[in-house]
Amino acid sequence: MLSPSARRSCPPPASACADLSASLTWLQSDGKITYGPVRMKAGLPRTPRGTFYVQWKAGADYVSTEFGDPMPYAVFFAPGGIAFHGGSLTKKSHGCIHLDIYSARYYDDHLPVGAEVVVF
Repeated sequence: MLSPSARRSCPPPASACADLSASLTWLQSDGKITYGPVRMKAGLPRTPRGTFYVQWKAGADYVSTEFGDPMPYAVFFAPGGIAFHGGSLTKKSHGCIHLDIYSARYYDDHLPVGAEVVVF
């Protein structure tokens, strides 16, 4: 369940939102939730806050060129290689937002390049 504060922090034009303090993320259309909220694990303090746009998507078999870690279904949205992707929900990332593999694939399928992402 999302708090009223989280709902206010996610503007209607955003396609994806991530609440770092609650470790939740969701997809929405015109301010209505279409998927989630689902648990996530961010890589604080490296996970940036702000409004971003999906830049590119890497598919199921992508491996980080910087860390050598698998990043299945990576959806890159912020500078420095920050993405939503499949990963551990108990271990911090290097700055990305980890999702369970099902959710990562769903984000990959439903967030087009150019979609607005708000992280708060």
